[in-house]
Order: sequence, then C-alpha cells, then structure tokens
Amino acid sequence: MRIHTPTANAVPSTLLTKAQLRDVAHARRAELLSGGFAAAIAAHAAQLKIAPGAIVAGYHAHRDEADPALLLEALTRAGAHVAFPRVTGKDAALEFHRVPDGEILSPGAFGIREPLAHWPRATPDILLVPLLAYDDRGYRLGYGGGYYDRTLAALSGARAIGIGYAGQRVDFLPHDAHDCRLNAILTENGLTEFPR
Repeated sequence: MRIHTPTANAVPSTLLTKAQLRDVAHARRAELLSGGFAAAIAAHAAQLKIAPGAIVAGYHAHRDEADPALLLEALTRAGAHVAFPRVTGKDAALEFHRVPDGEILSPGAFGIREPLAHWPRATPDILLVPLLAYDDRGYRLGYGGGYYDRTLAALSGARAIGIGYAGQRVDFLPHDAHDCRLNAILTENGLTEFPR
C-alpha cells in the first residue's frame, strides 16, 4: 500500500507515523493547489443531496486547503444555511455559528478565519471537513489537534463530507480508536461515498 506522491513514491504508508504522513501530505497538497478547484467541486453541489433548510458546516480555506467557498455559495442558493467553526478550547469540540449579514470572519485560533463567539450558534446537519489525506475506508489525516474527531463524535448524527483534491487519496491511513470516519469525500472528480 503506497502513498501516491512524488515525495513518497515507494514508501509504504504503513511504515510511516502520522507525523511523517502529515509532512508528506502537506507537501503533496501544496503541489495540488489549483485555481480551478473551487469551481470544479461547486459543479458537483447537487450530488450532496442537501435538503433546503439544512445547516451545512463549512470552513474558510487556510493556506493550501481545498477551498469550499464556491460550493458553499451553490448550497446557499439551493436553500442550505451555512455555519462556520470556531475553536473554543484545546480539548473541546468545535462550535458553529451563522454569519450575520454584513459581517466577515476574523482570524482566530491558528490564524484561521472563524466566527465571533456572540454570533448565532448552529448545530450542523452536514460537516464539510478539510484534510491532508484520505483513504478508501473514509479515514482522514487531519492536523493532529483532534478538533474534527471530537466534533464528529459529539455530533454523531451529522454527515461528514471530506473536501479535498483527488490527489490527496492514499492507499492506507493508520487510525486510532478516536478517529472518526468520513461518510463521503468530494473532490474535483465528484462525490465518493464510503460504505459503513
């Protein structure tokens, strides 16, 4: 089982630690950054089958993360409501807030744009989840803080959809008992569901 990256061309992912995998995945994601990605995934918005009125937890792309901005606009036009995550503590789940008209997200924890604490709280039905890598079982490699795993565990009824480049797929990711699987991944090639 191999990571499909030039920097780890023949290195079995089973021999790498999560920290080593993060280094490889960061480098690979930077190579995949594409100006056309946001429009490509937005074109697949209907595949998500999100009902009007559903609350979708988005995120503001940071650095070379796969950008869901145009997808969120398409989902809003289709009647979804969008909320954004806010870090409230090192070992806490994320909180989600709607953005009042005329307001913008501000740099918060780790320099990531997030809502203000006094903005309206929301409980998402669907979470769009950033990632460094994913495998065919639905495991994702995050940044190591555990925020999304804690959040997905707390929102056990919510659907988790990873947002990433097709090139971020790897054959195998190690996982721990607390690692939550994604329900699906949306890339520029469309939606892939992960069987449960």
